[in-house]
Amino acid sequence: MPVMRRPRARRLAVALLALSALAPAVPAAADSGAPFARPAVQPAHRPVHQLADEDCPLDPALAARLDAAIADVRERTGTPGVIVGLWMPGRGTYVHADGVADKATGQPMTPNLNMRIGSETKTFTVTAVLELVDRGLVGLDDPIAKYLDGVPDGEHITIRQLAEMRSGLYSYTFDDDFVHALLSDPNRPFTPRELLSYAFKHANVFPPGTDYQYSNTNTVLLGLLVEKLGRMPLRDFIHRNVTEPAHLNRTLFPRAAELPRPYAHGYTDQTLDGSTADATHWNPSWGWAAGAMISDLHDLHHWAKTLATGTLLSPATQAEREKFLPVPGFGDGAGYGLGLFRVGGWVGHNGSLPGYESVTVYLPEQDASLVILLNTDIIYEGNEPSTLFAEAITSIATPGHVYELPAEK
Repeated sequence: MPVMRRPRARRLAVALLALSALAPAVPAAADSGAPFARPAVQPAHRPVHQLADEDCPLDPALAARLDAAIADVRERTGTPGVIVGLWMPGRGTYVHADGVADKATGQPMTPNLNMRIGSETKTFTVTAVLELVDRGLVGLDDPIAKYLDGVPDGEHITIRQLAEMRSGLYSYTFDDDFVHALLSDPNRPFTPRELLSYAFKHANVFPPGTDYQYSNTNTVLLGLLVEKLGRMPLRDFIHRNVTEPAHLNRTLFPRAAELPRPYAHGYTDQTLDGSTADATHWNPSWGWAAGAMISDLHDLHHWAKTLATGTLLSPATQAEREKFLPVPGFGDGAGYGLGLFRVGGWVGHNGSLPGYESVTVYLPEQDASLVILLNTDIIYEGNEPSTLFAEAITSIATPGHVYELPAEK
C-alpha cells in the first residue's frame, strides 16, 4: 500500500507512513530542552523492560525471541533507538526499549519518552471529521466545495474521497519548491493555506474516486474543514473531542516545534546534501493535520484499540470508516479506509517525518495491540525501518497475521 511508505523521490509524504506526562492541553510555551545527562548506571546499549498496565509479562522464551529480533533489526538498519509495546490478552504484555535516545550523550531509550508520530496524526484528524459526521454537520459524500473554496475540482471531490486518499489532489510534499523551502529552513512555520498553494498549482493526478494516491493535501483540507465546522482551531477540537474523551493525556497537537520532556532525539537524512541531521526540533507545521502530533507508548497503546473499534464514533460511522478499499500492489485483505489501514489483519496507521517513525495497530482477532516508536526515518534497502521492526515482531508473536509492506523499487 503506497500509503504505508513514502514515495522514493519525495519521502516527505509523511504517509505512513513515525514519554512523563504531557500537558493535556496545548502547552503554553515551547520547550526545546537540553541534552540528557549520561546515565550513571545503565549502559546505553542495554535493553530496558517494563510492565505496562495490569497485564502479566509475556512468556520469557517468547520475550527473548522478540528481544533478539528487535536487536537484529536495529543493528541492520542503524536505528539509534526503538520502543516496542505488545499487549496480547491471555498471553501477556511485552514492553521493550533498546538503543539510545540521544546519540550525542548516549542516553538510553526508555519506554516513557515523548515522540513525534507523523502520519498517525491523520487518525486523529479523520476521527474529528467523523465526529462531525455523527453530529450531522457534514456528510461523507458531500463535496468539499460545499465547505471550502478554491479546491481544484472541489465540486466533485467528496469528504469520503479525501479521507480514503482517492481525491486525485496532488500532494504538496511532491512539489520541488516546497521540499527546497522546508529543507533550506526546517525551523520555519508553514500555514495550511501555504501548504495547499504548493499543491494547487499542479493539475490533479486522476479524476476523484478512480484511483488511490496517498496525499497529505487531503488531510490538510480535512483539518480546515474541522476548523470551519467545529468553530475552533484544529488542535483545540482534537484535544476536546478526541484525545480528552479517549483519556490520552500525553498526546498533543503542538503549536510550533515544542516537544515536551522527556523526549528522544530524532535523526534524518532528509537534508539538502543527504547528510544525517538531528531533526528533533524541526518545526512540524508543514505536516499540520497530516503529521504534526506528539504522543508516547502509553497513550498509543490505548489509542490503537479506540481507533480500530470506533469507541468515539457511532457504529454506523465506524462501519463507513472500515470500508477498506484495495491498494494496488498489496496482498489480499490489505486496504485503506477512512484515515486508517488494514494489513495482515492489523488495523491502524503508521507515521513518518524527518527523525521519527511509528506504527500503532490493533489485531481484532486476538484483541492485541502493537506500538513501535523509533528515532530515525532513514530508509534501509528501500524499506521504512518501522516496517521491518513490525514485520519481525509479528512474524514471531502472531505468525498468522504478519505486518508486511513491500519495499520501494
